[in-house]
This record gives sequence, C-alpha cells and structure tokens, in this order.
Amino acid sequence: MNPHATPILVLSLALGTTITISSNHWVLAWTGLEINTLAVIPLISKSHHPRAVEAATKYFLTQAAASALVLFSSMTNAWATGQWDITQLNHPTSCLLLTAAIAIKLGLVPFHFWFPEVLQGSSLMTALLLSTLMKFPPLTLLLMTSKSLNPALLTTMALASAALGGWMGLNQTQTRKILAFSSIAHLGWIAIILVYSPKLALLTFYLYAIMTSAVFMALNKIKALNLSMILTSWTKTPVLNATLMLVLLSLAGLPPLTGFMPKWLIIQELTKQEMTPAAMAIAMLSLLSLFFYLRLAYNSTITLPPNLSNHMKQWYTSKPPSTLTAILASLSILLLPLSPMIHAIV
Repeated sequence: MNPHATPILVLSLALGTTITISSNHWVLAWTGLEINTLAVIPLISKSHHPRAVEAATKYFLTQAAASALVLFSSMTNAWATGQWDITQLNHPTSCLLLTAAIAIKLGLVPFHFWFPEVLQGSSLMTALLLSTLMKFPPLTLLLMTSKSLNPALLTTMALASAALGGWMGLNQTQTRKILAFSSIAHLGWIAIILVYSPKLALLTFYLYAIMTSAVFMALNKIKALNLSMILTSWTKTPVLNATLMLVLLSLAGLPPLTGFMPKWLIIQELTKQEMTPAAMAIAMLSLLSLFFYLRLAYNSTITLPPNLSNHMKQWYTSKPPSTLTAILASLSILLLPLSPMIHAIV
C-alpha cells in the first residue's frame, strides 16, 4: 500500500465516526457508517495475504448487508411516521430491523459469525481498530434509540453473547481470536444494560476500549500472534509481560483492577431494575471468559520456555514501549478507586 494512503484512510475513519455520532438524520448517520466501512477495508487487506483478502471480503459483505438494513429500517420508519430523526424511531418493525442491523455491525450473537474470522485475517493494529473505534458509531445509534428498543430481545442477545463469547474462547490458541470472543462477551455486558442505563453502557464501552487497546498494543510490541509466541516473550520483555498480565486480569473483571468497575455497576443496576436472574446469569457466564484470560496471563508471566542455560535473561535489545501503551495500561489497572467520580461524571 502507498504510504500516503494510510493517513488518508485514518482521516476517513475519523470523519465517518464523527459524522455518525454527531448526526440526527438517518441518511447522514448511514453515510458515516459507509465511509467507515470503505476506509477500513484497505487496512484489512493491505498485507495482500489470501487470509487478509478473505477477511476484507467477509467484512464488506456483512457490513453492506447491515448498512442496507439500517437504511431500510429508517425508510420504513419515515414512511410510517414521517420522521427522519434518529431519536424518533417509533415503528415496531423499524425497531426490530435496526436492532438486527446494529447487532450485525457490532458482532452480537447470533450475528457474530464474521467477527473472529475478520480479526484473525487482520494485523493486530487493524484488529484493534475493528474492536474499538469501528464499534463506536453503531453503538451510538443504539444509545440514541435506546428508549424504542425491545428490552427482552436485547437481554436475550446479551446473555447469548456472554455465553458464546466465553465458551468459544476456551479452546482458542490464536490471540486475535481470543480477543474477538472477548469482545463478543463484553458486548453482552454493554447490551444487557443499554436500555436501562445508556450512560453506564457508554462507560463500559470506554473502559473496554482502553483495556483492549492496551492488550493489543502490548501483543503488537512482543509480536505475539498465538499462545506459544507469548510463552517465549517473557525473557525478552519481562516488564511488558507483567503489565500485560495485569491488564488481562483487569479485562477479566477482577478486583481491585479497573475492569471490575463496569461489571460491579451493571450488576448493581440490574438488581435495581428487578432483573436479578439476568444479573446472576451474566455474572456466572463471565467465569467462562475468566478462564481464557487467566490462561493468557499464565502464559505471559508464569511459564518459561525450555532453556539450556542457567541465565534466563536473553541478550535481546528491544525498543522501550510507547508512552501511549504505558498510559493505557495504567488506566486499565488503576482506575477502580476513582469509580464514584467517574460514574458521577458520566
């Protein structure tokens, strides 16, 4: 790819995201989603590897179908009510179609089929974009229409996402697929609270984006595409691996780390809404995800590769991690004591 193309594509991603999250008209929001889709496809396929081209094709087909559903949903609503305003989604069929369309764009169960395969075919940094920035515009549309959505449908999809995200991640050895199923499981937590507390759903997404970004950037630094590559990285970058372990435990939601905050607040809010069975179910399902986070953390710090010498520190000169990685990792680990202030601000 031409080196001048990458900044243009990144600017297009920023433009598409800004258009979608700041628009009140369905056509403008749809335009922003399309700009995002067209900008990220070259980033997915830039390696020209057959798997990358396959991932880009799968991404294009699923996103095109989802965008068509968004447009069809908004047109149906406009035909029935005469309103093109995003917040005025009142037609029942339009609500159902929009929920399906956004679920496809986000990768919620049962429309998750494309997400792990696309992430596996992308580079780690492109996978980071797909897991964080590309989910923000569709999630914004869900937040803006949250009063019109069906709570029972979203709760069912959320519990299914938490279950399948945890279950399918258990036997994976590829880090990108593990993080893809982790993303699906976290989307379940966001979807289950979205109707009852949109601000809490947004806070959960922000914290998820911070933690996932820290994990992806650490994995990109140590070039770890699978578990065996993580095994051999401890002797090269011990400090980064120790930090990666803490961020993974935070992503799992263990106290006293940042990731415990959204889970704690969501379970508290669900209990207030008299949804104790759903709160218990999603809390139990998070134990499935905890297993593969612990496996990643165990591989990154506790195990060492076979070595004939007594001196385990390898002669290896590496560049220091970036400042951004350090900041994201610190936020992923240390924010729990500030949770009352953060919750009050959001």
